[in-house]
Amino acid sequence: MSIIRPYGDTTGDGMVQLSFTLPIPHDKRAEGAAVQLANKMGIDPALVVHSKPMGPDFTFFVVYGPVHHLVDPSKVEVIERDYPLLSPKEANLAIRKGLRRRLTVVGACIGTDAHTVGIDAIMNIKGFAGEKGLEYYRELKVVNLGAQVAVPELVRRAKAEKADAILVSQVVTQREAHVLNTKEMSAAFREAYPEHTRPVLVAGGPRFTEQMAAELGVDRVFGRGTTPGEVASYLVDALVTRRTRTPNRRTA
Repeated sequence: MSIIRPYGDTTGDGMVQLSFTLPIPHDKRAEGAAVQLANKMGIDPALVVHSKPMGPDFTFFVVYGPVHHLVDPSKVEVIERDYPLLSPKEANLAIRKGLRRRLTVVGACIGTDAHTVGIDAIMNIKGFAGEKGLEYYRELKVVNLGAQVAVPELVRRAKAEKADAILVSQVVTQREAHVLNTKEMSAAFREAYPEHTRPVLVAGGPRFTEQMAAELGVDRVFGRGTTPGEVASYLVDALVTRRTRTPNRRTA
């Protein structure tokens, strides 16, 4: 694949659009500061196409202009999906034959995160992107704990429900809280369970990338746009097809 540049008005013109907020009152000086920042980021010339006061001391900007950097797609590293996508019928059949019981999934937004849209999109029957959520799967027992769940409570409920998998969502975060919360969660589960009985740990949210799984201490990371079918298919692959956990893991 050839070297590419961003596309704006014509192919290869390098035009990009960037939005940000500066802690400065809304006036001409503020727009000049926005242009200065954009120039330092490689957008030159930069045009402020929108600015709006965000209270008396902050201004929101949208800046438009060309960048001169090139992109080499051949050097981009991605994690390819290494499991097959299953229909709900196929997933149910695999669980029924492989486990001979229902597979239990416990989900929650942990820490101070009160934004449940992510976990609900995956777990609730209404689903996301035209797909039914995990509650639709007959062979899945779904326990959605909702928002602002403390890690010790999540561990306690996981043990009470004899969870096979834990899904945690982090959507609205500041100061890397999503990273810190997830690391705390994974450490707590590794301390509370022997390795061969620990539930599969899955983290998801728009600020996560799949490459972060090892850093976070989880088995899998799902980013923005993930569908319920992808999560269900992964759980079947990890817990049934590959049999990465021993049969007696439910007795912990």
